[in-house]
Parts: sequence; C-alpha cells; structure tokens
Amino acid sequence: MVGAGTDRTKPLFEGGPSIILVRPQLAVNIGMCARAMANFGLSDLRLVSPREGWPRTGARRKGAYAAAAGAVHLLERATVYESTEAAVADLNFVWATTARERGQFKRVETPAQAMPECARATLAGEKHGILFGPERTGLDNDDVALASAILTFPVNPAYGSLNLAQAVLLCGYEYFKSREGGVLPFAQEERSPPAQREMTLSFFEFLEGHLEASEFFKPDSKRPVMQRNLRNMFHRMNLTQQDVRTLWGAVVRLVEGPRQEVQTRKRIKPPKPAPQPVDDSASD
Repeated sequence: MVGAGTDRTKPLFEGGPSIILVRPQLAVNIGMCARAMANFGLSDLRLVSPREGWPRTGARRKGAYAAAAGAVHLLERATVYESTEAAVADLNFVWATTARERGQFKRVETPAQAMPECARATLAGEKHGILFGPERTGLDNDDVALASAILTFPVNPAYGSLNLAQAVLLCGYEYFKSREGGVLPFAQEERSPPAQREMTLSFFEFLEGHLEASEFFKPDSKRPVMQRNLRNMFHRMNLTQQDVRTLWGAVVRLVEGPRQEVQTRKRIKPPKPAPQPVDDSASD
C-alpha cells in the first residue's frame, strides 16, 4: 500500500550510491530495501545471487512488491549479478557495511561521517556503491576486501544486528540529508503575528485582577513572586495575538459563566492589537 506521504505530483529524486544486496535471503527484505531507497532518492538497486532467485513471478514476487509500498519501479529496474566482483566493476568507490571488525586495515566510518563525502562525489559524477551482506551472516571477508572503506553503525554493543532494510534506510537518510542540506519538507505556517507587550500586559492586568478578587494571591507577602512567576510562564510561551485573544476569551467565560441568549451584563472585551506605524516616506 502506498503511504500517506506519497505525492506523485512532486519531483522524484534519483541517483546516489548504488545499493548492492549481496546474496539476500528474503524477497520481502528486497522489497523493503527498495522502499527505503525511494524514501531518500536512491535509484540503483543491484542484487548479487539472491538465494531464491529474483522473484519475477509467484508469491515471492507478490511479497517483494507489497513490501516495496509503491517503490516497485526500483524492483523493476533492479539488476542481478552472479558475483560481487561483477556488481562493483563499474564503480569508483565501494563502501562495505559490517558490524564486526575485520582486520583488513580499511578506513572505518559511520554513515553520518561517510555520506557527506559520498554525496559530494556522486554529485561530481563519481559512481559509489554500498555493499550489504546476507541477513543471517553479513558480508564475508572476500566481499569486504573489494571495498574501499567500511561503514558501521553506532548501536547497542549487546545487540548490534540490524535488519537489512534498516541498514539501507540509515545510509539513505544520511546521504539525502547531506545532499539536500537537511531542509525540512515543510514548515509551520505562521497564523498570527507575535503579541505586542502592550497586549500581553493588558491581559495580565485583567487576569490578575480577577485572581486577586478570588484571593489567589495569598498570603499577601508572596503576591509579587506569584505575579512574576505567572507572567514569566506566559512570556516563555511567546504568545501570538491570537493566543492572547483566546486566553482572554477563556477567562471571560469563566468569570461570566455560560453564555445567555440575552446578556444584560457588560461584556469584558479582549484588547485590540496595538496600531501598526504607518510609513509616510513612500510616494505614489
């Protein structure tokens, strides 16, 4: 099922390092890896000797395509190789993922350290790839020997085993963040401008007047401290004009009680925003 975050009207990011799954054991994991790749704009999926063959038909195909959750275009374009050597032959730089020290005297990096380098290189036209080993055993030493450097993940040392798709997801996230600068996909829309101090002080006077009438500030000796604490609490909220109006209206309703069809009492109205200065310097 395609997730709620999928929007076919937006541009599709592609490129990045090749994701090379060496002897993957489960078709569903291949599908989940494709989904992780699509999340972060990776588009080259390579498979080395899948244990069950590449699932073009039958139940295995159905499982892989369902797990891909809309990223089936990556499964359709995936290339299959007989050996790891063949899968990396056209690459300029290869990263090997492993949770164990291999004694091969290669540079070891986390994805957060390695992916900025990978992003710069791929955007400059180099071809990078990341090797991921079989689910049960990981890459063997001969696979690691083909790599230029090693990627490993800072995880709980007592439980360092990652799901295959999780490992792809972590690398993809760090790559995309480096490539796109970590820009958020959306930002909170400002619905009301910040409240002026004149507006908030007017609200404080109104609120404190009613609290005083209700004998909230007791004992009298603590009134200044209680008043400052109350004002500081609201100031920390960085209230907007709409916030002040809403708070004022809520207190009015508590003071006046339920609304009546015909009100004879004088309503206490919230303050209007302070007038904005007019720029008279511009000419028509």
